[in-house]
Amino acid sequence: MHIEPGIVQGAKIVLSYGTAAVSFGFAAKFALDNIKKSGILPFVVKSLITTMLVFVFFEVFPHHAIGVSEVHLILGSTLFLIFGIAPTALGLAFGLLIQGLFFAQFDLPQYGMNVTTLLMPLFAMSYVSSRIIPKNIAYKDIKYFDALKLSTMYQGGIVTWVAFWALYGQGFAVENLTSVLSFGAAYMSVIILEPLIDLAVLAGAKTLNSLKSSAYVEARLYNTGK
Repeated sequence: MHIEPGIVQGAKIVLSYGTAAVSFGFAAKFALDNIKKSGILPFVVKSLITTMLVFVFFEVFPHHAIGVSEVHLILGSTLFLIFGIAPTALGLAFGLLIQGLFFAQFDLPQYGMNVTTLLMPLFAMSYVSSRIIPKNIAYKDIKYFDALKLSTMYQGGIVTWVAFWALYGQGFAVENLTSVLSFGAAYMSVIILEPLIDLAVLAGAKTLNSLKSSAYVEARLYNTGK
């Protein structure tokens, strides 16, 4: 989902500053809600954990440049189910920033686009999860089909935003459209794998009942919604 340098240039890149600001606004709102609910220390700890994990996902896990961007196994839905919306949002934002600052400085001009591409689908997925996962079901008990819906929502959102940035920056030339389509086709294959990882992680969570009342994981992981 890293937009290739040069895709969006000049004055057009200003739009990414606005979309990133909106993304950070939503993240701040969710962060404040989380702090009020579980306290600042658990929130900070969860955010640090997600930041480290996101950095590993981006820098250590296999990733390949295809078309207008790169294909990564981000595991956004996995982080969301285990740690919740706010720590996941901050983890994605800071993990991406750390990678850019220390390992991929050429990506920093695209940070606004990339962070928007990561966070906006996350917020949409959070909303959808509240509609498709019954309140009497804890996250640890969700089925593959529900995990697939969340992954499809998140990964599909990423592909949509990447396509938007590419078309916004380079237009509808055949070469650009081909690059967008090749990226989308490759990235959507992640949808097959991510739900399986979600269920494997959730299966592991079921064996750790000591975390049921912990403030260091998402409350809905072990408990039903109210």
